[in-house]
Amino acid sequence: MKFKDLEYISIENQTTSFPKHFHETFCISLIHKGIEQIDFENQSLFSEAGTISITNPYEIHSNPLIDSDSYLKFDTIYIPSDVMKHALNGKNIKFINRKITSIKVNKLFLELKNTLDTKNPKTIEFHLFKFVNTLKKYSEENKNEYSALNFNNFNQISDYIENNIHDKFCLNELSKMANINKFGFAKKFKATTGMTPMNYILMRKIFSSKKLINSSSELTKIAYQYNFTDMAHYSKTFKRFIGISPKKYKESIIIKTK
Repeated sequence: MKFKDLEYISIENQTTSFPKHFHETFCISLIHKGIEQIDFENQSLFSEAGTISITNPYEIHSNPLIDSDSYLKFDTIYIPSDVMKHALNGKNIKFINRKITSIKVNKLFLELKNTLDTKNPKTIEFHLFKFVNTLKKYSEENKNEYSALNFNNFNQISDYIENNIHDKFCLNELSKMANINKFGFAKKFKATTGMTPMNYILMRKIFSSKKLINSSSELTKIAYQYNFTDMAHYSKTFKRFIGISPKKYKESIIIKTK
Protein backbone atom coordinates (compact mmCIF):
# COMPACT_ATOMS: atom_id res chain seq x y z
CA MET A 1 0.00 0.00 0.00
CA LYS A 2 1.39 3.41 -1.01
CA PHE A 3 0.98 6.26 1.45
CA LYS A 4 1.99 9.17 -0.82
CA ASP A 5 -1.57 10.56 -0.77
CA LEU A 6 -1.68 10.47 3.03
CA GLU A 7 -0.83 13.98 4.19
CA TYR A 8 -1.52 16.60 6.81
CA ILE A 9 -1.86 20.38 6.85
CA SER A 10 -1.39 22.62 9.88
CA ILE A 11 -3.44 25.82 10.02
CA GLU A 12 -2.82 28.51 12.61
CA ASN A 13 -5.21 31.44 12.99
CA GLN A 14 -7.69 30.71 10.19
CA THR A 15 -8.97 34.08 8.98
CA THR A 16 -11.33 33.15 6.14
CA SER A 17 -14.39 30.93 5.90
CA PHE A 18 -14.24 27.82 3.73
CA PRO A 19 -16.99 27.83 1.07
CA LYS A 20 -18.98 24.72 0.23
CA HIS A 21 -16.67 21.94 -0.89
CA PHE A 22 -15.88 18.27 -0.47
CA HIS A 23 -12.76 16.14 -0.17
CA GLU A 24 -12.10 12.87 -1.94
CA THR A 25 -10.57 11.67 1.33
CA PHE A 26 -11.54 11.34 4.97
CA CYS A 27 -10.76 14.72 6.52
CA ILE A 28 -9.78 14.35 10.18
CA SER A 29 -8.94 17.47 12.18
CA LEU A 30 -7.60 17.95 15.71
CA ILE A 31 -8.58 21.35 17.08
CA HIS A 32 -5.85 22.99 19.19
CA LYS A 33 -7.35 26.44 19.82
CA GLY A 34 -10.72 28.05 19.20
CA ILE A 35 -13.94 26.44 17.96
CA GLU A 36 -14.33 24.94 14.50
CA GLN A 37 -17.72 25.09 12.81
CA ILE A 38 -18.68 22.67 10.02
CA ASP A 39 -22.00 23.14 8.26
CA PHE A 40 -23.41 20.03 6.60
CA GLU A 41 -26.66 19.91 4.66
CA ASN A 42 -28.84 19.22 7.68
CA GLN A 43 -26.69 20.02 10.70
CA SER A 44 -23.87 22.13 12.08
CA LEU A 45 -20.97 20.68 14.04
CA PHE A 46 -19.04 22.71 16.61
CA SER A 47 -15.70 21.27 17.74
CA GLU A 48 -13.78 22.97 20.52
CA ALA A 49 -10.10 22.68 21.42
CA GLY A 50 -9.11 19.13 22.34
CA THR A 51 -11.65 17.46 20.07
CA ILE A 52 -11.42 15.78 16.67
CA SER A 53 -13.82 16.44 13.80
CA ILE A 54 -14.32 14.17 10.78
CA THR A 55 -15.89 14.53 7.35
CA ASN A 56 -16.40 11.54 5.06
CA PRO A 57 -15.28 11.47 1.42
CA TYR A 58 -17.49 13.52 -0.95
CA GLU A 59 -19.48 14.94 1.97
CA ILE A 60 -20.38 18.50 1.03
CA HIS A 61 -19.75 21.01 3.82
CA SER A 62 -18.56 24.52 4.55
CA ASN A 63 -16.51 25.97 7.40
CA PRO A 64 -17.72 29.43 8.39
CA LEU A 65 -15.82 31.46 10.97
CA ILE A 66 -17.85 31.88 14.13
CA ASP A 67 -16.75 35.52 14.37
CA SER A 68 -14.02 37.74 12.96
CA ASP A 69 -12.14 37.82 16.27
CA SER A 70 -12.00 34.06 16.75
CA TYR A 71 -8.61 32.34 16.75
CA LEU A 72 -8.65 28.88 15.22
CA LYS A 73 -5.68 26.53 15.14
CA PHE A 74 -5.87 22.92 13.99
CA ASP A 75 -4.12 20.07 12.18
CA THR A 76 -5.88 18.05 9.49
CA ILE A 77 -4.90 14.59 8.26
CA TYR A 78 -6.30 13.49 4.90
CA ILE A 79 -6.76 9.72 4.58
CA PRO A 80 -7.81 8.33 1.16
CA SER A 81 -10.72 5.86 1.34
CA ASP A 82 -8.59 3.02 -0.09
CA VAL A 83 -5.94 3.63 2.59
CA MET A 84 -8.62 3.67 5.29
CA LYS A 85 -10.06 0.44 3.90
CA HIS A 86 -6.60 -1.17 3.84
CA ALA A 87 -6.02 -0.24 7.48
CA LEU A 88 -9.33 -1.89 8.39
CA ASN A 89 -8.58 -5.14 6.55
CA GLY A 90 -10.92 -4.41 3.66
CA LYS A 91 -13.82 -2.96 5.65
CA ASN A 92 -15.48 0.11 4.15
CA ILE A 93 -16.73 2.56 6.79
CA LYS A 94 -18.59 5.83 7.20
CA PHE A 95 -18.26 7.98 10.31
CA ILE A 96 -21.58 8.69 11.98
CA ASN A 97 -20.03 10.35 15.02
CA ARG A 98 -18.11 13.21 13.44
CA LYS A 99 -16.98 14.74 16.73
CA ILE A 100 -14.69 12.78 19.03
CA THR A 101 -13.46 13.75 22.47
CA SER A 102 -10.74 11.36 23.58
CA ILE A 103 -7.25 11.95 24.95
CA LYS A 104 -6.19 8.57 23.53
CA VAL A 105 -7.43 9.38 20.01
CA ASN A 106 -5.74 12.79 20.16
CA LYS A 107 -2.45 11.16 21.13
CA LEU A 108 -2.66 8.66 18.28
CA PHE A 109 -3.55 11.47 15.86
CA LEU A 110 -0.40 13.40 16.80
CA GLU A 111 1.75 10.28 16.62
CA LEU A 112 0.50 9.60 13.09
CA LYS A 113 0.95 13.23 12.04
CA ASN A 114 4.54 13.29 13.28
CA THR A 115 5.24 9.92 11.68
CA LEU A 116 4.17 11.17 8.24
CA ASP A 117 7.26 13.39 8.19
CA THR A 118 9.53 10.33 8.39
CA LYS A 119 8.37 9.05 4.96
CA ASN A 120 8.94 5.54 6.35
CA PRO A 121 6.15 3.28 5.00
CA LYS A 122 6.41 0.67 7.76
CA THR A 123 6.35 3.25 10.56
CA ILE A 124 3.48 5.13 8.92
CA GLU A 125 1.50 1.93 8.44
CA PHE A 126 2.00 0.94 12.08
CA HIS A 127 0.72 4.25 13.45
CA LEU A 128 -2.03 4.48 10.83
CA PHE A 129 -3.38 1.06 11.84
CA LYS A 130 -3.38 2.05 15.53
CA PHE A 131 -5.15 5.34 14.85
CA VAL A 132 -7.76 4.02 12.40
CA ASN A 133 -8.67 0.97 14.45
CA THR A 134 -9.25 3.19 17.46
CA LEU A 135 -11.55 5.37 15.36
CA LYS A 136 -13.51 2.37 14.09
CA LYS A 137 -15.97 2.36 17.00
CA TYR A 138 -17.20 5.81 15.92
CA SER A 139 -18.20 4.52 12.48
CA GLU A 140 -20.57 2.12 10.79
CA GLU A 141 -20.14 -0.09 7.76
CA ASN A 142 -20.63 1.69 4.46
CA LYS A 143 -22.07 -0.83 2.01
CA ASN A 144 -21.27 1.30 -1.03
CA GLU A 145 -17.81 2.21 -2.24
CA TYR A 146 -16.99 5.91 -2.13
CA SER A 147 -17.26 7.51 -5.56
CA ALA A 148 -17.67 10.93 -7.09
CA LEU A 149 -20.85 12.95 -6.65
CA ASN A 150 -23.92 11.78 -8.50
CA PHE A 151 -24.42 14.49 -11.10
CA ASN A 152 -27.50 12.81 -12.59
CA ASN A 153 -28.11 14.77 -15.80
CA PHE A 154 -24.85 16.68 -15.43
CA ASN A 155 -22.39 13.82 -15.92
CA GLN A 156 -21.39 15.28 -19.28
CA ILE A 157 -20.71 18.63 -17.64
CA SER A 158 -18.68 17.00 -14.86
CA ASP A 159 -16.56 15.08 -17.35
CA TYR A 160 -16.05 18.21 -19.44
CA ILE A 161 -14.86 20.19 -16.41
CA GLU A 162 -12.40 17.48 -15.36
CA ASN A 163 -11.05 17.03 -18.88
CA ASN A 164 -10.60 20.77 -19.37
CA ILE A 165 -9.73 21.77 -15.82
CA HIS A 166 -6.95 24.15 -16.97
CA ASP A 167 -9.31 26.17 -19.17
CA LYS A 168 -11.43 29.22 -18.42
CA PHE A 169 -15.09 28.26 -18.08
CA CYS A 170 -18.14 30.22 -19.11
CA LEU A 171 -21.56 29.69 -17.58
CA ASN A 172 -23.23 30.31 -20.96
CA GLU A 173 -21.20 27.56 -22.64
CA LEU A 174 -21.89 25.06 -19.86
CA SER A 175 -25.61 25.80 -19.93
CA LYS A 176 -25.69 25.28 -23.70
CA MET A 177 -24.10 21.86 -23.21
CA ALA A 178 -26.91 21.07 -20.76
CA ASN A 179 -29.53 22.44 -23.16
CA ILE A 180 -30.92 24.87 -20.60
CA ASN A 181 -30.65 28.63 -20.04
CA LYS A 182 -27.86 29.76 -17.72
CA PHE A 183 -30.16 30.73 -14.84
CA GLY A 184 -31.98 27.41 -14.94
CA PHE A 185 -28.66 25.60 -15.29
CA ALA A 186 -27.14 27.32 -12.25
CA LYS A 187 -30.22 26.62 -10.16
CA LYS A 188 -30.44 22.96 -11.19
CA PHE A 189 -26.68 22.42 -10.79
CA LYS A 190 -26.80 23.77 -7.24
CA ALA A 191 -29.84 21.65 -6.40
CA THR A 192 -28.00 18.57 -7.68
CA THR A 193 -24.52 19.16 -6.24
CA GLY A 194 -25.08 21.59 -3.37
CA MET A 195 -22.70 24.07 -5.01
CA THR A 196 -22.93 26.75 -7.66
CA PRO A 197 -21.20 25.85 -10.96
CA MET A 198 -18.41 28.39 -10.41
CA ASN A 199 -17.90 27.36 -6.79
CA TYR A 200 -17.53 23.76 -7.96
CA ILE A 201 -15.14 24.71 -10.79
CA LEU A 202 -12.89 26.79 -8.52
CA MET A 203 -12.82 23.96 -5.98
CA ARG A 204 -11.77 21.43 -8.65
CA LYS A 205 -9.13 23.81 -10.02
CA ILE A 206 -7.61 24.35 -6.56
CA PHE A 207 -7.57 20.67 -5.58
CA SER A 208 -6.12 19.72 -8.97
CA SER A 209 -3.42 22.41 -8.84
CA LYS A 210 -2.53 21.51 -5.25
CA LYS A 211 -1.38 18.08 -6.46
CA LEU A 212 1.22 19.78 -8.67
CA ILE A 213 2.86 21.74 -5.86
CA ASN A 214 6.17 20.40 -4.64
CA SER A 215 9.34 21.88 -3.19
CA SER A 216 10.52 23.16 -6.60
CA SER A 217 7.21 24.31 -8.11
CA GLU A 218 6.85 27.73 -9.74
CA LEU A 219 3.58 28.88 -8.21
CA THR A 220 3.01 31.68 -10.71
CA LYS A 221 3.31 29.17 -13.54
CA ILE A 222 0.71 26.92 -11.89
CA ALA A 223 -1.61 29.92 -11.38
CA TYR A 224 -1.54 30.78 -15.08
CA GLN A 225 -1.73 27.12 -16.06
CA TYR A 226 -5.13 26.95 -14.35
CA ASN A 227 -6.27 30.25 -15.89
CA PHE A 228 -6.29 32.37 -12.77
CA THR A 229 -6.03 36.10 -13.45
CA ASP A 230 -2.78 36.44 -11.53
CA MET A 231 -0.89 35.05 -8.55
CA ALA A 232 -2.93 37.12 -6.09
CA HIS A 233 -6.20 35.67 -7.44
CA TYR A 234 -4.81 32.13 -7.27
CA SER A 235 -3.44 32.64 -3.76
CA LYS A 236 -6.71 34.08 -2.43
CA THR A 237 -8.78 31.27 -3.95
CA PHE A 238 -6.32 28.59 -2.77
CA LYS A 239 -6.50 29.89 0.79
CA ARG A 240 -10.32 29.89 0.71
CA PHE A 241 -10.40 26.14 -0.01
CA ILE A 242 -7.19 24.88 1.65
CA GLY A 243 -6.84 27.25 4.59
CA ILE A 244 -3.32 28.44 3.81
CA SER A 245 -1.76 30.18 0.83
CA PRO A 246 0.00 28.16 -1.91
CA LYS A 247 3.26 29.76 -0.78
CA LYS A 248 2.80 28.50 2.79
CA TYR A 249 1.70 25.11 1.49
CA LYS A 250 4.89 24.88 -0.58
CA GLU A 251 6.99 25.99 2.42
CA SER A 252 5.40 23.24 4.53
CA ILE A 253 6.42 20.68 1.90
CA ILE A 254 10.00 21.97 1.93
CA ILE A 255 10.14 21.72 5.73
CA LYS A 256 8.70 18.19 5.71
CA THR A 257 11.23 16.99 3.13
CA LYS A 258 14.27 18.28 5.03
